[in-house]
Amino acid sequence: MKAVLFDLDGTLLDRKASLIDFVRWQAEGMLKSELIDVDSFVQRFLKLDDSGMVWKDKVYQQLISEFTIKKWSVDDLLTSYQLCFCAFSKPLAGAVEAVKSLKKSGYKLALVSNGKTPLQERNFNALGIADLFDTIIISEAVGFKKPDKAIFELTCKHLGIATSSAVFVGDSIKADIDGANNAGMFSVFIPSDHNQVCPQADAICADYSELPSIIFNAK
Repeated sequence: MKAVLFDLDGTLLDRKASLIDFVRWQAEGMLKSELIDVDSFVQRFLKLDDSGMVWKDKVYQQLISEFTIKKWSVDDLLTSYQLCFCAFSKPLAGAVEAVKSLKKSGYKLALVSNGKTPLQERNFNALGIADLFDTIIISEAVGFKKPDKAIFELTCKHLGIATSSAVFVGDSIKADIDGANNAGMFSVFIPSDHNQVCPQADAICADYSELPSIIFNAK
């Protein structure tokens, strides 16, 4: 294998923990005079967000209605999210060390993320490892998204390699694992908990310290 491609949210970025910290900051800051129960606001945000599947304009529109927020508009809250979320970005345990180890071993590295630009770039840059990556592909910027095999093929083209020479690491069974498999890549699943299974993945990595050896032995 010549390259390792990574998903962002839930793979390199601990999105849930980062989001909880951001939403609590927003609730206790700009929304302080509007909210009686910060915890309820945070939990409702997470529910409406649906692991990032719902864009935040719709989330904030619903929250403004449910919590009777009067001083701030959807645009106000959305702008705060777009500009400030990156300040709360934190990596999954062991992810940074694994990336550094792979880079040191000579693998080409790429990020392939579904989402909006420049939001995803900001969140990724905040992790402090962007300079180790050879290319960064965000779905909105290229016009197609995972699991479309075109985004995997485009990334490998940027790296100058065949898809069969690449490993894809991700946490979404449909977008990451099925997509990578369909593109002819070796797939590594990052479970959100130790009980989560993914039989279609070529390997499962529940601990990032194991990733370098998994990739070294990938065929």
